Amino acid sequence: MKPTQQQAVRSTTVLGRRAVVGAVPVAVAALLATAGPAAAGTTGASGAADPYFPLAGNGGYHVSHYGLTLDYRPSNRHLDGRAVLTARATEHLTRFDLDFKGLKITGLTVDGHKAAFRRSGQELVVTPRHALRKGQRFCVTVTYAGTPAPVTDPDGSADGWIPTDDGAFVAGEPQGAMTWFPANNHPKDKSAYDFTLTVPEGHAAIANGVYLGRRTAHGRTTYRWHQAEPMAAYLATATVGKFKVQQYTTRDGVQVVNAVDPREAAAAAPVLKKLPSVLEWESKVFGPYPFRAAGSIVDHAPDVGYALETQTRPLYDSAPDLATLVHESAHQWFGDSVSLTSWKDIWLNEGFATYAEWLYSEQHGGDSAQKTFDALYARPAGDDLWAYPPADPGSGANIFGTPVYARGAMALHELRTAVGDRTFLRILRAWATEHRDGHGTTAQFERLAQRESGKKLDGLFRTWLYGTGKPARADRS
Repeated sequence: MKPTQQQAVRSTTVLGRRAVVGAVPVAVAALLATAGPAAAGTTGASGAADPYFPLAGNGGYHVSHYGLTLDYRPSNRHLDGRAVLTARATEHLTRFDLDFKGLKITGLTVDGHKAAFRRSGQELVVTPRHALRKGQRFCVTVTYAGTPAPVTDPDGSADGWIPTDDGAFVAGEPQGAMTWFPANNHPKDKSAYDFTLTVPEGHAAIANGVYLGRRTAHGRTTYRWHQAEPMAAYLATATVGKFKVQQYTTRDGVQVVNAVDPREAAAAAPVLKKLPSVLEWESKVFGPYPFRAAGSIVDHAPDVGYALETQTRPLYDSAPDLATLVHESAHQWFGDSVSLTSWKDIWLNEGFATYAEWLYSEQHGGDSAQKTFDALYARPAGDDLWAYPPADPGSGANIFGTPVYARGAMALHELRTAVGDRTFLRILRAWATEHRDGHGTTAQFERLAQRESGKKLDGLFRTWLYGTGKPARADRS
């Protein structure tokens, strides 16, 4: 949830109530399909051909695992890092790119041999000593150091490694992963992760996945985390602060870790107490929770202005309200487990998470989804809600705008009305189940909805997902 995201979601909810994973076939196929001219040669593409972020991601290989070892000193904001990427070439390569911005590289090897490299904007161009055969597994090790800084997104917001008064707020959507580790930085390429994070004693370093423990020596504490299920790079975090950390296991065996800045503890406590029941409710609606770990990171970062669904452990810039907790938790199904193939399709993340808020309100004594829909529909034709279609926002500057969230949710409500509650919930569960740990597109969702409902829904989707301006109200008489 970016700054404009937060505004969009809050404006909607006020109306409403107020182990290493192997290669992922879908991801590899997507990268191969978008490799462009490089597929015919020996140079991996410098981007994954995303229409909004053309240099995001890279062609020619798939990363199955990242091993990230970081040492951060908040006092001078200095980061020392070592990234070990285990990958497989998807074409014959004499050269390939990584996304990496800002930090100084102190060493780079491919399969233990020094490799030549150069920087070109956000691209780290690597030439290994020996060419990589198609299908060959290889290991890239990059050591680096410096003062990481965030990037500014097309909508003006910051993401990446964002310094705070006691550490760092690390949120990577859509571009920021490259500010703190070298990556194949597009949602098409999902990987397992291991984190080894060292910070001054008295600080905590919180990442994704299962908490493996910590050790303290010579005034510094090292935390270890393991994210087994595939994760897009933008969902990785290594947030640092003087957190109070709570750990417990749900009755379903999910490890929960909550890390809360003491300044936010009083406000966050009653909301975080509801996390197990929220996840239980979402599991009943959307299908089994897709990960082994869950939790929250509640920082005190007043200049950030948003929350983000970092995988297994959403990141909040301040104590969240219940609607925001429901929203970011729903992303664990829609956005994290089922990931984007193109940033153009981000309504599949945000529209779904927003509609989860509506459903939760409806089933927990708040306004019905229909009432929320009606209040939104009452907005005039010139309102920002109708500025562009949710499935075709036009540019990276618009992917976190009101139409993607609110009108995306309205499209889902129109679908629900057209097919009935039972079929609608079956569609949501089928989407989350069939694409678990993988990817999806709007076209795939449309086909799934028509398959599950047995109805022709082209007109509905054309109107609510792709139509310009305020749609005409359907006649349900």
